[in-house]
Amino acid sequence: MGAGLHLRPPIAQGLVARGRVPDVSDNASQQPENSRPTDSSTVRELEDIPSVEVISRAAVMLMSAAAERLGLADAEPENSPRRDLDEARRLITALAGLVTSSVEYLGMHAAPLRDGLQSLQKAFREASAVPDAPGQGPGEKYTGPVH
Repeated sequence: MGAGLHLRPPIAQGLVARGRVPDVSDNASQQPENSRPTDSSTVRELEDIPSVEVISRAAVMLMSAAAERLGLADAEPENSPRRDLDEARRLITALAGLVTSSVEYLGMHAAPLRDGLQSLQKAFREASAVPDAPGQGPGEKYTGPVH
């Protein structure tokens, strides 16, 4: 899941506010960002996007952001300038709430999202100078203690 977080240009923000989101199909994502047309051919109506896709995209965004805040994108996570464990805790907790509350709707996407969540929870525990007590780590009130 996801090699990184890819956000759309500012023009897309207005589209989302009107109930439309940029199309991120494989065809559209292979073109350079600045060469994409901004007409309706690259936009999908929110009503056309299945809920599992919306939930999965949100989860991947939370995972990517949490991994960045844990410094996992850098060769030396403990020295990463992006490392912020307080922010990572918030993102992991939000991810845990999302995944836990929507697991029945995720079908085959549930297991990889849970695995990613557990990996982030373990990485957080390893990164902490003083690890949280079992059940007190980020998101553990939703998932239970991570082993």
